[in-house]
Amino acid sequence: MPDDVRDLPAGQNDGLYRFLGGSPLSVAFRLILLSILVGVVLAAVGFDPWNIIHSIRMLFQRLWDLGFDTINWLWRYFLLGAVIVIPVWLLSRLFGAPRGR
Repeated sequence: MPDDVRDLPAGQNDGLYRFLGGSPLSVAFRLILLSILVGVVLAAVGFDPWNIIHSIRMLFQRLWDLGFDTINWLWRYFLLGAVIVIPVWLLSRLFGAPRGR
């Protein structure tokens, strides 16, 4: 817009807000929630936060020991996730906000 005027240089906090993607408190809150979610998922896989290298090695050892059952295991988790992900994606596409061209 030609009437929009922005003072240069940017305000002292403006650069921080743009770098973080929002206010520092809200970004910290989102990062804490995301860390808890990822921690739950990693705990379900069998990772231990105090010995992460050993946990990763044990995960690959278990996958190797499973052999071809790994393919069946991955397929079942894929289907379990797809039962939720695909319909949500489809509904978001059908009823989502219209996109301009």
